[in-house]
Amino acid sequence: MKLRTLTLDELTIDDERSFRHVALYDDLKQALRRDGYRFRVPEGEASWDRVVFLNLTFWSQSEQGDLIAGDHLAADVVAHVAWHHLAHRALTAAGAGAPPSAEALLLAEAIASAFDLYLVGRLLGHAPSSDFLATQVPAMAEAADAAGLSDAGFEALLESVAGDPERAFEDLRALLFDVTTALVRCDRLSRAAEILAGFDAHRFAPLLHHYELSNWILSTRASGSAPAPDPVARAVDTALRSAPVSLDWLEQRWVRPPAPLPAPAGEPSA
Repeated sequence: MKLRTLTLDELTIDDERSFRHVALYDDLKQALRRDGYRFRVPEGEASWDRVVFLNLTFWSQSEQGDLIAGDHLAADVVAHVAWHHLAHRALTAAGAGAPPSAEALLLAEAIASAFDLYLVGRLLGHAPSSDFLATQVPAMAEAADAAGLSDAGFEALLESVAGDPERAFEDLRALLFDVTTALVRCDRLSRAAEILAGFDAHRFAPLLHHYELSNWILSTRASGSAPAPDPVARAVDTALRSAPVSLDWLEQRWVRPPAPLPAPAGEPSA
């Protein structure tokens, strides 16, 4: 498969109008532009299934450039890719080029996936006909139903997400990080079952399998990343749990470009 690379401006972003009221979406988009992020696209015809398989299976690789099927990209995918890019930059900066740890990979995926739920909360009531909701909500409902949540329970869950999307983001992010970091070090089925059962009371437990956590864990293990605690990832996780609004913390430290240093006296500023 021969690949070409395209910048964000060379792609057509689908469903973007549905996100026009979400300021953080545009900030994430601008972060990809600012950093010159490039996407990899097959030359000529390529099976959508194969592209998705390759991108999902090798998502833990550090090389830049998500593999996409063509020159169209969904707006929610732009945000998802941006969070992975920003997390890689922030969580591996101290590693002097070393591959990201298992916990760094899992934290990045927890942030990106929890942001999907945040977007659901922001779009419900504002853009009910969006393509994103048309795909996400039925998939979430299916996972919740399989987990034993009633239709009324799922509706109540969605209402709580729409009522406070920022809180929903952090609650899900913390859950995903806690579950996957515990499971990635687990080598016994019985212990894994105990770990999962320990989170059954969490309000987002019915959505856990919507996020296909087995892919996260297997891909992280296959990357060879050490499953030991990562102090950088753990420090970010602690800061997010302590922040009044964790998305504000991420926006201020990861999304916005750093302010330029003041020029020395007598020299023009940049």
